[in-house]
Amino acid sequence: MLLIRNKNLRNTVRFTVPFVIIPALTILGALVFDGKKHIIISLAVALLALLLFAAGFEKKSTGTRRMVIVAVMTALCFAGRFIPFLKPVAALTIITALYLGGEAGFLVGALSAVLSNFYFGQGPWTAFQMLAWGLIGLFAGMLSKPLLKSRVLLLVYGAAAGLGYSFFMDIWTVLWYNEGFSVKLYAAALVSAIPYTVSYAVSNVLFLFLLAKPFGEKLSRIKTKYGV
Repeated sequence: MLLIRNKNLRNTVRFTVPFVIIPALTILGALVFDGKKHIIISLAVALLALLLFAAGFEKKSTGTRRMVIVAVMTALCFAGRFIPFLKPVAALTIITALYLGGEAGFLVGALSAVLSNFYFGQGPWTAFQMLAWGLIGLFAGMLSKPLLKSRVLLLVYGAAAGLGYSFFMDIWTVLWYNEGFSVKLYAAALVSAIPYTVSYAVSNVLFLFLLAKPFGEKLSRIKTKYGV
């Protein structure tokens, strides 16, 4: 397991990777790269997500134990994408971040997208899904204290994450259709995607309501038992 020992370097990675490097790579892949090379961008994002995860811990043993839990949560997200209409991916990503940190949440969200798309179909949109779900997890980790204290606030965050996911993916829609960004096309995409946007928000609220407490209790016990 890669270990980044320098604190300043860790902080630099934790900021630049999710907010600068991966977004730039995602946009670049959509605008410049040939559609047949999209898997290169997706795998690069996955590697960067692993680097971000490594920057989130100081002890090698702790990181290895977290990786095991992340693998389990990613597998659950993968399976969850087969549920029709309502998907628990974002909710499970948020729950992971609340108890294991934003970097772990980012990794679960990113890997869930790229791995499940080997079944659902890879494309330039994969990197956008990886970034969107990853950021949902990262921000959940940053807001973990208030979100854990208030169930209402957690559900509100889930709804907002659903809206944010849809708004973000509509950027990809415009770039794909127009080969460049257009405010008018983006507004049209937002309107046409309203049913999907509502389903994302409802899905997040529903699964957080059902899963946050039982999964949280299990993850808390695991953290205590294994010193994660």
